[in-house]
Amino acid sequence: MDIREYMKDHTVYFDGGMGTMLQARGLMPGELPERWNKDHPDVVTDIHRQYFDAGADIGSANTFGANSFKYNDEELRCYITEGINLVKRAMTLAKNPDRPMFAALDVGPIGRLLKPYGDLDFDEAVAVYSKTVNIGAEAGADLIIIETMNDSYDTKAALLACKESCDLPVIVSNAYGEDGKLMTGATPTAMVAMLEGLGADVIGVNCSLGPRQLEEVVREYLRTASVPVIVQPNAGLPRVENGKTVFDVYPEEFSDAMKCFIEDGVRFAGGCCGTTPEYISETIKKAGRSVLNPQAADDKELTMISSYTHAVIFDKSPILIGERINPTGKKKFKEALRNNDIDYILGEGLRQQEKGVHVLDVNVGLPEIDEPELLDTVTKELQAIINLPLQIDTTDTVAMERALRHYNGKAMINSVNGKEEVMEAVFPLVAKYGGLCVALTLDEGGIPATAKERVGIAEKIIKTAEKYGIKKKDLIFDTLAMAISADTTAALATLGSLNTIKNELGCHTSLGVSNISFGLPLRETITSTFFAIALENGLSAAIMNPFADDMMKTYYSFRALHALDENCGDYIEFATNFVPSTVTVAAAGGTTAISPGSAGASGSGAVASKPGEESPLKRAIIKGLKEKAGAITAEMLAAGADPLEIVSGEVIPALDTVGEGFEKKTMFLPQLLMSAEASQYAFEQIKLEMNKRPGESVSRGKFVIATVKGDIHDIGKNIVKLLLENYGFDVEDLGRDVPPETVVEAVKRTGAKLVGLSALMTTTVPAMEETIKLLRTEAPEVKIVVGGAVLTQEYADKIGADHYAKDAMATVRYACEQAENA
Repeated sequence: MDIREYMKDHTVYFDGGMGTMLQARGLMPGELPERWNKDHPDVVTDIHRQYFDAGADIGSANTFGANSFKYNDEELRCYITEGINLVKRAMTLAKNPDRPMFAALDVGPIGRLLKPYGDLDFDEAVAVYSKTVNIGAEAGADLIIIETMNDSYDTKAALLACKESCDLPVIVSNAYGEDGKLMTGATPTAMVAMLEGLGADVIGVNCSLGPRQLEEVVREYLRTASVPVIVQPNAGLPRVENGKTVFDVYPEEFSDAMKCFIEDGVRFAGGCCGTTPEYISETIKKAGRSVLNPQAADDKELTMISSYTHAVIFDKSPILIGERINPTGKKKFKEALRNNDIDYILGEGLRQQEKGVHVLDVNVGLPEIDEPELLDTVTKELQAIINLPLQIDTTDTVAMERALRHYNGKAMINSVNGKEEVMEAVFPLVAKYGGLCVALTLDEGGIPATAKERVGIAEKIIKTAEKYGIKKKDLIFDTLAMAISADTTAALATLGSLNTIKNELGCHTSLGVSNISFGLPLRETITSTFFAIALENGLSAAIMNPFADDMMKTYYSFRALHALDENCGDYIEFATNFVPSTVTVAAAGGTTAISPGSAGASGSGAVASKPGEESPLKRAIIKGLKEKAGAITAEMLAAGADPLEIVSGEVIPALDTVGEGFEKKTMFLPQLLMSAEASQYAFEQIKLEMNKRPGESVSRGKFVIATVKGDIHDIGKNIVKLLLENYGFDVEDLGRDVPPETVVEAVKRTGAKLVGLSALMTTTVPAMEETIKLLRTEAPEVKIVVGGAVLTQEYADKIGADHYAKDAMATVRYACEQAENA
């Protein structure tokens, strides 16, 4: 039986914490769990059997860490194949072997951060996951569970690998922090948008926290997901009792919480770290196997897109799409494209974000450039420093696919139309990668003159999209604003078709609003009035210039007048802070708006800041503009600025600003990392200058850092390293899977007074304790800071650490304090 059929009529139960169970059966600190599939097959089989006897429907193979970064090809095939075989063997040994049971290939994170925040290329990550998936499928897995993923981009790589490698059902489960977000900032709704677009069969949450702490995350999934939801919490948080790791949520409390989840609509339930067979059996006893809330998995009919941090839902409030990253009619932007001036393009994006747009249109099409290469690059660079969703705007399907493949989230796609050849080229990409597709109401006959004909094209597009599995919620129709200077009835056809498509066909709509006024004087007057009329007729989104004051006035006024702005708060803020942002200059056929800062935007921009404003270097670092940060620093040094004063007065305060934003949850990990990288570009210039001055140093001291023995996950460790280096520490990075003796040797060799230890998995925390014990004996003067997803303050105290760091910035703060007190 296919699990997709079984889940229609059943609440489906997974097993629990394999790693915890293996530890109880003798898995040693630093020992790799997957090796037990070959070395201790009877133990692994017995654990699976216990979960099946407890009532689990699905056994997750002991393959969580099985990937080609950890094992060679022969080992990888052996451990994955044996892992699947052991689950199937356990089925035959279960008390009721004839009931439906399933073997899941368990795929965990590969443990490295993807570019641009790390060093691993997206397609390389896909290849690593694909190798694991192919072996698991060949071994006879019934389904795949991708679990404990704490980064949206890594999650996309794993899911894409599954979809490209096999046709097995795929479940995707992410690990959220106490703030309800992934490590790299994604909300549950952002993950719902992306994962449903990519075709996941079941989505949800596991690990990190106990069931009560996950309540809000689970509710958000149930509100927004149109596929079944899975929940697999930990048995609370770990602590040490009598030298053993125990958890603070017991089966009775766990099963009560899980019963509530299932009543609310969760369809797949199980456990993660610390959950034994008793946890599963108690949950099944209380919740049963019937589907208690079948409507929970109904299509929510939400039209939404996402970035790596958040989703934008198209509803009653209009969505603003910034139009400035587009060469049409923009001489300077064309020059930037030809010169590969990425900083200019990023600047256009940042300025539009600051003006309040919700989405950025991205069009780099010029005849003389390599559009697939440049669109891919610009998409990645924009996502590195800006957390707005993007609209991929191109007619080149090669460029479109490349950008969509590497886009971190669910993008808007601009565009498709009613031409058969265009639909045949674009819809397969939408179906594969997900996206909200802009559909133009034109076809082989051109742009119809009447509203009725445009609506007819829309209906044809909807029917054709259905053949590709694309629902109308993922289509947004552009009824094509045409210049009324050429045809005074043009606006009527646009508005009439827009109204019908929105209110009768039930689809969202979008327009490039400014086209309406082409060739007329005082263009902004016509454009903003048309914008208001279009909004009244059901316009969902506008591609517009956010520096056009009348357009922004119309937007905020519309929201206030339609009760979309609570207490008129946004309007009041806009009006209170309003400063005219455009000047008009004569242009052929009318006037053109020029935004402040657009002229001369390329180059370093190392100019004096106005009172109350950030300096150019601080702004470049805060915004993550690495090339600009390096260029400004070089100019400051050339002008005679003292390098140490640049560090203390510019670089460190900028990093502090971002760090404080990260700690307050107003900025997210990707922004923190890109700011750190920008500061590195500044430091490179400073180091060059300091090399000319013997005896002077910017170092705050030595710091040894490592991921402990048996743990190959070094994302957290690498983040800490990057930040420490940018705060002036010399970091000795020992890598991952590091024995205690290697850590001690590095401390003695470097004379470091600070050590950082990282562990992601409960199975490797004992290795952290061993390392601390050895350091206390061999280097008692050293201060030890520990961090990782499974650690708590209590746990850190128990194993003898000097400091527990809940995140990367906490490590930096502690290191700075120790350096100042040294």
